[in-house]
Amino acid sequence: MIDLLDFARGPALQVSIGIFVLGVTWRLIRLALMPKAVIPSAPREHSVPLFMGGIHEIFRKMLPNKTFAKRTMFSFINGWVFHLGLLIVVLGLGAHIMFIKHLTGLSWPNLPSNLVFLVAVITLMSLVAALVHRLTSPVLRLISTADDYFTWFVTTLPIVTGLAATMHLGARYELLLAAHILSICLFLIWFPFGKLMHSFLVFATRGKTGMEMARRGVKL
Repeated sequence: MIDLLDFARGPALQVSIGIFVLGVTWRLIRLALMPKAVIPSAPREHSVPLFMGGIHEIFRKMLPNKTFAKRTMFSFINGWVFHLGLLIVVLGLGAHIMFIKHLTGLSWPNLPSNLVFLVAVITLMSLVAALVHRLTSPVLRLISTADDYFTWFVTTLPIVTGLAATMHLGARYELLLAAHILSICLFLIWFPFGKLMHSFLVFATRGKTGMEMARRGVKL
């Protein structure tokens, strides 16, 4: 068990971080070098500044669409719950902050462990609800791919293993901690190649869409 923990904290974590950094860098460079589409027309008169159009679109997407509010309200609220939950768990737990400090030198005050534990439980429930909704919605089930399900799996697994390690549930703590670290390694390795990459691209793509809408004179 100690050997597995040493492997998880050593070579496995180092390799996964390397793949994460190189993969994200490669994706961003590839996106930057993509051929730019030829702009077919000049900006419309009286259109808002392009930058403001981009900012408007970013914030507009953070609110539910009024037309489809009834149909999408669950996905909208639940999405906020598990995204914020993941952020609090990653950046609020003292052990995670110590790990980040070891890597980057950055640190900040931690939240109470009991609070982070509660947020982790809520986050897990929210992720399970998201999966159930995907499986029971005819439209979501039709458009879902293997990427969607595997991305859900690698996102949920660190929460499950982290809670198990915290509660010393099912095995020795060293084994549970090793499983938790290895689940994080899997998350980091998959990150650049699946839909988790939207974490880096979501604001850029929404901003670009808003700028293009502003250029075409779309009413914002």
